[in-house]
Amino acid sequence: MREGYEGTGPGAITPDGCAVEFYARLAPGAEPDIIEAAVPAGSRILELGSGVGRVTHPLLERGFTVTAVDESAEMLARVRGARTIRSTIEGLDLGETFDVVLLASFLVHTGDAEVRRGMLRSCAAHVADGGCVLIQREGADYHTKVPRERVDPGGYTVRILSAEPVGDGVNSVHAEYEFADATWTQTFLARPLTRDQFEEALAEAGLEVAEYLTEDGTWVRAVPAAQPG
Repeated sequence: MREGYEGTGPGAITPDGCAVEFYARLAPGAEPDIIEAAVPAGSRILELGSGVGRVTHPLLERGFTVTAVDESAEMLARVRGARTIRSTIEGLDLGETFDVVLLASFLVHTGDAEVRRGMLRSCAAHVADGGCVLIQREGADYHTKVPRERVDPGGYTVRILSAEPVGDGVNSVHAEYEFADATWTQTFLARPLTRDQFEEALAEAGLEVAEYLTEDGTWVRAVPAAQPG
């Protein structure tokens, strides 16, 4: 297990504390609709941190071609119909580019700033000329309105129990996911980013915001930054 990360519950747990069986139960949510509305039909998508294919599979059904990348073999074993590649995001070097690079699941908020830089560099390296990078950000109150809970339409309860500072602007977040027949927990490190800090991180990787896709600013379409001159 990666330092600062932990997971409990039935089934395999990935190095960042994610429970494979928990993610296999989740519905796609609004993500496929947001992605489909933001990119051209039939785009070739590089999905970074695909997990079990919760978003991959609906994208395939909508006519997109998806290359799914994840560091967990157990997660990738659940993906169907897409090309799969086992790799960390920051260590990925495919030598090819894609119409769309997708970095969802709040991965841009990883606690390790060097890993974040590597992730964004990987996004920039793999996006084609004229393509875009879609990034999912945390909501404004993610770390402050705790503890909190909500009942998902899927019938399970999500609880963010704590978000405790551990230094250098990073919080240790403890979450619990309760179903009628099983409960999973995850502890992970996350770095809150203001909009300015987020845009500075993009600029460091040679990217810039083209538009915020949702009113709350949690979904962003970024593009390679215009070169001077």
